[in-house]
Amino acid sequence: MARRLRAVLLLPVLVTLVLGGIRVRDSLETWRAADDAVRVAELVRAASQYASDAINERDVSVVPLLSGQRDAAVVAEARRVTDADAKAFAEAVERMPQEGRLIRRVALVRAGERQLPQVRAAAFTAQTTGVQTEESYYAVQHPLMEMSNELGYGRSNQSSFGRSLYAISLTQAAESLIRSIGTHLLVGDRDKLARGELAAQLSAFSSYAYLEQVALLEYAAAGTPDDTTRLQQALATAQARGQERNAQAEAEAKAAGRTYVAPPTIATMVERISTGASIEDLAEEGITAESFFASSTLGFDAYRSVQVQLVDSALTNARAIADDSRDDAILTGALVLAAILLAFLFAAWMARLTSRGMRSLSASAIDIAERQLPELIGRLSQNDPHTVDPRVRPIPITSTDEIGEVARAFDHVHREAARLAAVQARLRGQVNAIFTNLSRRNQSLVERQLALIGELEDHETDPQQLENLFRLDHLATRVRRNGENLLVLGGERPGQLWDRPLPLVDVVRAASSEVESYERIELAGVPDVEIGGPAVTDLVHLLAELLENATSFSSPKAPVRVLATRLPDGGVMVEIHDQGIGLRPEDFATINRKLADPPAPDATASQHMGLFVVSRLAHRHGIRVQLRPSAARSGTTSLVMLPVTVTDHTLPDSDTLTLRRKIPAQRVAEDPFAGYESWSDHTPSDDTQEKVERSLLRPRWGRRKASAKKEPAKD
Repeated sequence: MARRLRAVLLLPVLVTLVLGGIRVRDSLETWRAADDAVRVAELVRAASQYASDAINERDVSVVPLLSGQRDAAVVAEARRVTDADAKAFAEAVERMPQEGRLIRRVALVRAGERQLPQVRAAAFTAQTTGVQTEESYYAVQHPLMEMSNELGYGRSNQSSFGRSLYAISLTQAAESLIRSIGTHLLVGDRDKLARGELAAQLSAFSSYAYLEQVALLEYAAAGTPDDTTRLQQALATAQARGQERNAQAEAEAKAAGRTYVAPPTIATMVERISTGASIEDLAEEGITAESFFASSTLGFDAYRSVQVQLVDSALTNARAIADDSRDDAILTGALVLAAILLAFLFAAWMARLTSRGMRSLSASAIDIAERQLPELIGRLSQNDPHTVDPRVRPIPITSTDEIGEVARAFDHVHREAARLAAVQARLRGQVNAIFTNLSRRNQSLVERQLALIGELEDHETDPQQLENLFRLDHLATRVRRNGENLLVLGGERPGQLWDRPLPLVDVVRAASSEVESYERIELAGVPDVEIGGPAVTDLVHLLAELLENATSFSSPKAPVRVLATRLPDGGVMVEIHDQGIGLRPEDFATINRKLADPPAPDATASQHMGLFVVSRLAHRHGIRVQLRPSAARSGTTSLVMLPVTVTDHTLPDSDTLTLRRKIPAQRVAEDPFAGYESWSDHTPSDDTQEKVERSLLRPRWGRRKASAKKEPAKD
């Protein structure tokens, strides 16, 4: 017995060991992944710093190089900083995970680095003049900037995070080129430019100004609201610094007795420079090389600060995840080992106690069965039952655990057996008469019962009978829904409401099950969204009307597709596509007008009862319903937009199939129906909790049972 108990307890211990091992392994894998992410984030941070300083080197070198000061201190210092960044990047490369995509990106960076000495030597010479010098740093900066796409931690959506960082890096690069080319245009001698060179510089200047705006839009689209706020704060800080600098310059000019012309905003500077205005004209407006470089630097630094915050956030989060994963692995391993040890000790102790109690109980039960009861029955049979003492001796186990309860149960059985033996002895003379009477009565009941069971079996195994019952059930459902239509048209609400949220997919299935040709209805892409309880019955009714119409006015062999898509405002769009005869354009306009504004019932209500019912149900819950021609050669599409007041809340997006509309987001915001097609006329649905339950279970189950011998059941 002890061995069996140990074997029984061994199984959960082994399961605990396996599950604990899996948990430890997962923690270790998460730790390794997070540690790799930390090293990747360090690599991206080094690459980001390297890229920023490389293009900053180009920008601060414009004025000295154009004036022939190739050994200027500012140029030497900028190149020294860039070279230091290159060494830091090389050290980060040594620590990075040896993955194929990272190795390929580093190879591209190395190829650009090999061009850097030649770029520096040829900068603003006859070899690479004008925009060629500014753009030559692209070979070094762009591969470094693309390293941002490798960030793995810092936000739940890895690709979105890398996209945000890449967008802000691109914005900074565009701002740097604007600063470099604009400074060149403001300090360079335009008379010495080759033919067409000035036009090329102005064209490049305008192009990079446009690229900066595109990059900012990309950053706004990829980033979170916090990212947008971070950028706005950085730009606001830069603007405040610019105003302080202008105020200080104005004060210094007044103190020196000079006339001070305040520079315009950086956007105005870019616009004026791109027109090709002369340096003198621009200077009169306060646009000089110094003021432009300073204003552009403020934007450059703002973008750089956002870039640094993003990278640091990713690095901090990756380190936190790595530390938590390491601690979790250690703690989980220790707990698993401790739990296994305690489980083995506890199992051995419990097995010993249980085995001892079970042996005592077994011996006592055998004694009762083999000695005490036979002796008592023998005494009752041989003597007058009234002279025999039927009391029994209890089993000598006094514990209150399960074994003690079993012992008390044996005592109770023992007492009842003794009592019944005494009663049996007293009533033995009357038993034959009682059984004779009962046998006559039971014979008739058994015959009737067998006949009834046979009849029920015949009915339940006949698929045709079940098919007929199923059709009658559908007809009754439709008749009931027609009665409910009258209540809806009369302004009455359902007598009972669904008292809890229900998934949208179950609501659609409930509506489908009320349609006679439900097997033609195909569901696809219904998101995990719950419908608020008060709206469930009306929504089932509404969808059933639309589905009934779609199946009735299309070919019996044509499917009716039901799709659903989440809307940007949190609502849901349900689409019902049929391949029916469709409607005329003027009919669509009339129907959609009535759907948008439910009319009072009139003479046309009998012809379009489904239309009136759908309109009123939709208006009751703020639902928008609209019909449009199908994109196919024939048919109609019904669009049902469920507002956030109807969609109770969204379930966790785990295995959700969501359809995406190929239309611009701005157009969706302006018109949620944009890009969709629509429906036609319909008929009725149910409004009570009982109806939803029957719709979800009974009709579909009955259908499967009816067709079980014909074809496999369809889900």
